[in-house]
Amino acid sequence: MEMFGHVLFVVLLGGLSLPVLLHAQDDQSGFISLDCGLPRNSNYTETTTGINYISDAAFTDTGIGMKMMPEFQKDVQQMVWSVRSFPDGIRNCYKFNLTKGNKYLIRAYFLYGNYDQQDKVPGFDLYIGPDKWESIKLESASSAVIKEIIHVLPSSYLDFCLVNTGSGTPFISALEIRLLNSTIYKTDQSRISLNDFSTLDAGSTINKTVRYKDDVYDRIWLPYYGDDNWTSISTSLIVDSESSNIYKPPSIVMKSAGTPKNASKPLNVRMETGDDTSLRFYVYLHFAEIQELQANESRECNISLNGKHWYGPFSPKYLSTTTVYSPSTLTGGNYSISIYKTENATHPPILNALEIFTVKEFLQAQTDPKDVDAITNIKSMYGVKRNWQGDPCAPQAFVWDGLNCRDDSSNPPRIISLDLSNNNMTGIVPDFLSQLPLQVLNLEGNKLTGSIPAQLLERSKNGSLSLSVGGNPNLCSSVSCKKKKSNIIVPAAAAVAALLLLIAAALAIFFILKKRRQKVGKVQKESNYNIVDSFESKKLRFSYSEIVTMTNNFERIVGKGGFGTVYHGCLGEMDQVAVKMLSQSSVQGFEQYQAEVKLLMRVHHRNLVSLVGYCDEGDKIALIYEYMANGNLQEHLSDSRTSMILSWEGRLRIAVESAQGLEYLHNGCKPPIIHRDVKSPNILLSHKFQAKLADFGLSKSFATDDNTHVSTVVAGTPGYLDPSYYVSNRLTEKSDVYSFGVVLLEIITSKSPIIRTNEYEKTHLRQWVDSLLAQGDIRNIVDSRLQGDFDINSVWKAVEVAMACLSPSANKRPSMTVVVMELNESLATEMARIYQSGSGYDSKDSIDPMISMDLGTEMNPGAR
Repeated sequence: MEMFGHVLFVVLLGGLSLPVLLHAQDDQSGFISLDCGLPRNSNYTETTTGINYISDAAFTDTGIGMKMMPEFQKDVQQMVWSVRSFPDGIRNCYKFNLTKGNKYLIRAYFLYGNYDQQDKVPGFDLYIGPDKWESIKLESASSAVIKEIIHVLPSSYLDFCLVNTGSGTPFISALEIRLLNSTIYKTDQSRISLNDFSTLDAGSTINKTVRYKDDVYDRIWLPYYGDDNWTSISTSLIVDSESSNIYKPPSIVMKSAGTPKNASKPLNVRMETGDDTSLRFYVYLHFAEIQELQANESRECNISLNGKHWYGPFSPKYLSTTTVYSPSTLTGGNYSISIYKTENATHPPILNALEIFTVKEFLQAQTDPKDVDAITNIKSMYGVKRNWQGDPCAPQAFVWDGLNCRDDSSNPPRIISLDLSNNNMTGIVPDFLSQLPLQVLNLEGNKLTGSIPAQLLERSKNGSLSLSVGGNPNLCSSVSCKKKKSNIIVPAAAAVAALLLLIAAALAIFFILKKRRQKVGKVQKESNYNIVDSFESKKLRFSYSEIVTMTNNFERIVGKGGFGTVYHGCLGEMDQVAVKMLSQSSVQGFEQYQAEVKLLMRVHHRNLVSLVGYCDEGDKIALIYEYMANGNLQEHLSDSRTSMILSWEGRLRIAVESAQGLEYLHNGCKPPIIHRDVKSPNILLSHKFQAKLADFGLSKSFATDDNTHVSTVVAGTPGYLDPSYYVSNRLTEKSDVYSFGVVLLEIITSKSPIIRTNEYEKTHLRQWVDSLLAQGDIRNIVDSRLQGDFDINSVWKAVEVAMACLSPSANKRPSMTVVVMELNESLATEMARIYQSGSGYDSKDSIDPMISMDLGTEMNPGAR
């Protein structure tokens, strides 16, 4: 029995010297052929195929070009000698501007070749747009994997992405895109694509792989000889496929055919799909008569599928191609296709070529194209350096930094919140921002000039948009700006005179400032507190008198810590801030102040609290942050908030967002950053319960060459502290993973890290959970106030993640990348339960699903 496995995907790329026919196509229009990792602006023609390859550098702004080791370059084509490696970030993407509705063949090559000299074969995922396509799993450094798909483009661009799953650094060797005829390979449903399972040259007499130039679409045809009952026939004549058949199988493929050795027997093609009964696929059979039959001779065939008549009778045309295909999907199971001659036929059946495709569904909606265009324009206009890759809003695990999106499942996601603060942007505020359905727009702390578009001002005035523009000294935030233009025509001479005066004034100011800076520099050297030089260019400086006004003379305390006291403040009438004042007696506090400033200068992520500004005036030291209206996570997990209980979905969202912030510190920063004090009080919640990590005073960057650990004095909070770090003083990112595991158990149980078991004894939360898990008692681990309102599988997944994070051996703990992925799966499971139960919510109000109201135990639970 013939097993159709992923033959194409593991074929080595050597020995592909192809015959060239007189009618072969030289036109590569509609082809994109990228040698990934090739230096920018480089190109060449691959000798065995004649395909013109160019560098991939113009299609992605991330990754590193590298070469595989020389011993692996033998007997393989040139386009896989180099690779592009993506060591930074979770999702890295290529972007192509193509035509909406067109059908494309997408092919990706992967050959590791020990390019990084680590001799560790990685594994990772591929995404097309917001949907996962395939997982890449290589067997060895010398094995090649090729993935192919036929895809109808739902928009005017294609995002091809590689996603780090925690199993090594993603890489790619080559990437090819081929424009197809939109009338071929049709499916019976929209939004499904076709994975290439097998493209086979039946009865091949050349015993070689066939592709371009012989195939106008550059499909890869592999020799196929059926079972022991097959034999081959061929002709030296050209088979007309290009003018007579829209699928255009290559003439060199159609010139040979498989036929049964026993003329009275059928020609059998057997397909085994294994145990996967959910698999769906399409079959295409290509026929051409290649023997010139006499008047009294005939070749007439029927086709059966699993013993039932499927198609026929029909007679293949002489030197012309006929294609028979399944108009709808065949579902999983084992299939036998039999091609047999009719009673009147004098010649046995034949088969020249066949193609088998499995169905791949792409169900995730892409972000609304208008929003994509707008945010892409912002990226290019301002040179935004954030890791903005792929679809801005989807999937949820990879939403761009600084964005929040609305996704009501029935419509494309829309961008409703945009944070571009402290991004060193210059120029005007573009009008196209008005076209986004924004509810929040933060442009603070940049160098924007001109006036704000009138539509944005109007929406801010009527309350439909929360607009923040402070810290842009030359930006006018009033409608009256546009009315100050004079209608008086100034003579040219006056304009020149004015220009000369401006130049003179500018020179005078330059020399004054130069002297002033020299004086300030001297004072700074004498001050233990003043570190303005390190971050004044990027953060807004406030005087102490402004701090007093901002906090209304320090009227309202919102928190306290080792650094000092935190006060509520207001910038203008609308923008709320948190002002952290350094205690004059806190030496440790000043050290943490310096560390926090240096860190927040270079990190920006939607799940890290943002620094708005600072005060550095003598012994008056303060840091000013965005205000987080819902306090910290610990408060919401404690029994003190009995009227506001976080739902299971809400807890998972907070867990995912906190994990994303931590993952960014570990993998999105160079050098990586270890927080060192991950705990529930340091996870703050915005007015919409978005979670953000805070308090970076203890954070450390890797400074060692091997980038594996930092030797440092132990610091942290009891109950959250990594035992292996405590014993060895060796700090790694896995120390943060341990602390996050404790936080995750807090989220699940609403219990403190240290539990008092009786009057005299205490135990760690991990041990308490361990004891219940040993009894299989998962429900009593979860906060009883949730009253069982959760998906049990979702809870199991979250508990398993937490316990993995808390492994005594640091090496056995997962990376934060893996943690984010696992928690997103747990959240997806819970979301599916909510919507299946009919208790979905209006996405316009993101607070409702976060909180359950405790109305007491006297009322029976009602329908949700």
